[in-house]
Amino acid sequence: MKKLILLAIAMCLVFAWGCSKKVKTEPEVVVVEEKEVIVEKEPVVVDPMQVYKAEYDALPVTHTVTKGECLWWIAEYKHVYNDPFMWPLIYKANRDKIKNPDRIYPGQQFDVPRYGFDLEEVKAARKDAGAPWMALEPGQDAMIPAEMRAALGYSF
Repeated sequence: MKKLILLAIAMCLVFAWGCSKKVKTEPEVVVVEEKEVIVEKEPVVVDPMQVYKAEYDALPVTHTVTKGECLWWIAEYKHVYNDPFMWPLIYKANRDKIKNPDRIYPGQQFDVPRYGFDLEEVKAARKDAGAPWMALEPGQDAMIPAEMRAALGYSF
């Protein structure tokens, strides 16, 4: 038993000695030279409407159907319209590919119209999709053209 205790103490000393830090005899001297640089830039004016237009134009204009999707869900995606009641716009743009809007199939590729419709068409589409009569205008978070957002008085 005594041998085990002595062995444990010896091992602790060996590990303690091996893990101790090595002390450097010469301290490192680092010289940092500071320079003050003054850069004058003209203020950049960013038009929020132009930023929104750029983001809107970067959205995909097609969507490939995956298993379990329906037009309602596709229209609800943030990169499509972010408004499920706008699914009739996709249906109308793809009538040659969709015989029944309740039956779409995986692998079908649909065009997502970004332009070419006005506010009245959006209201009609939302009404056809079952939106409440008092909320026929798309919501503020809907992905619609910038001009339509401005006409509705929404911020960018």
